[in-house]
Amino acid sequence: MSHPHSERVLVVPSAELDRLGRFQGFSSEADRYLHALLVPELAQFRPRSEVEDDPSLKQIIPYVVFRSGENVFSYTRGKSQGEARLHRLKSIGVGGHVAESDADGRATFEAYELAMSREIDEEIAIGSDGELRLVGLINDDSTPVGQVHLGVVHVYDLERPDVQPREEGLADAEFISIAELQRQRTQFETWSQICIEAFLTSAG
Repeated sequence: MSHPHSERVLVVPSAELDRLGRFQGFSSEADRYLHALLVPELAQFRPRSEVEDDPSLKQIIPYVVFRSGENVFSYTRGKSQGEARLHRLKSIGVGGHVAESDADGRATFEAYELAMSREIDEEIAIGSDGELRLVGLINDDSTPVGQVHLGVVHVYDLERPDVQPREEGLADAEFISIAELQRQRTQFETWSQICIEAFLTSAG
């Protein structure tokens, strides 16, 4: 595994997000955005060290929420999690940067899905059957971290609440109720707060 800061990660031009319609928070129009953005003419792999503070590019981040009934997988980000600015915050999203090596060097939606699967397998072990579906995008320009990332939100509905961390960076891992998520909302990173408000507290 390459050093996180030196790996080449998938990015798209922020100007193209503007052309499609920049939004703040959550959008359920993931298909429309991704099929326009994840094309070889626009998407590219760039060294992570060059793009971490460059808001002219958006790094594509799969963000997978594991849910079993009314309970959601939650953890606290440790130091081995790649984004230092999020350490010690609670999260309900599993995923990370789309590395060129994991996507077999291709900048397409299919390659994104391949890289997402590999990233999830690195971080957790799933012990239950379930169904994964794409639910939306997160864009949060209110923070320095958010200004350079675009979250692709998936929900993995599991038959049983059986997810085990493979990395130390997923500390205090547990399934907690959606009601408890609401009560603890301020302890979570911004993207998790957006998910809690956008679809976990509704019928979606």
